[in-house]
Amino acid sequence: MARLRAPDGCAWDQEQDFTSIAPYTIEEGYEVAEAIARQDRPALKDELGDLLLQVVYHAQMAKEAGDFAFADVAKSINDKMIRRHPHVFGEDAARDAATQIEAWEVQKAAERAERAETGTLSGVAVNLPALTRAAKLTRRAARVGFDWPDAASVLDKLEEEAAELRAELPRAEPSRIADELGDLLFVLANLARKLDLDPEACLRGANAKFERRFGVIEARLAAEGRSPADASLEEMEAHWQEAKRAERL
Repeated sequence: MARLRAPDGCAWDQEQDFTSIAPYTIEEGYEVAEAIARQDRPALKDELGDLLLQVVYHAQMAKEAGDFAFADVAKSINDKMIRRHPHVFGEDAARDAATQIEAWEVQKAAERAERAETGTLSGVAVNLPALTRAAKLTRRAARVGFDWPDAASVLDKLEEEAAELRAELPRAEPSRIADELGDLLFVLANLARKLDLDPEACLRGANAKFERRFGVIEARLAAEGRSPADASLEEMEAHWQEAKRAERL
């Protein structure tokens, strides 16, 4: 990477900065997750390499600025893992998983306090996917007792928010509808958390299911020499239901 960014290196790499590279870093993380979901180990190896390149890239730019280098990044995470696992690296007695998690959160809270992040919700990255961030925010709030008692209570809230959204539809004010839809999505993220599910993973699964079933619609229409644009909604719905039934067999 140092060679690529050298004066006689790659013109594109020379022009990049932290802001321009950040979207690629996020994208590579998703591609790692996709390879894991497909259980594709060769692809996972490649994608982890791509993700590692992003770390190298940012570290090299920081080195050029005189801030830190790759070795400092490695040392930082090494020190953090030791600090957050006193039951392994320190003198603490062996702990069960629940106690370890509690100690981990206490340590993270102390680290946030050192960074002057004193609020309960401080330090939850703004650039996380919105559903993931919603789940993290509510998980933080739940640690101090601000939470629904169970998933059924969240479902009740979901129905309430759906009713509020429905009430806004006749007015057709985009800002009000967007606000109510945001509330609905936030409650859904909360529901996923209460069910110990990752809302992003749930939505990725739904996306994949939609693609798969819509592909069946297209394939069956293509067998008739047609495309979805040539079919009625009723015909497409019939093929969709057939695809659903076939998946359940």
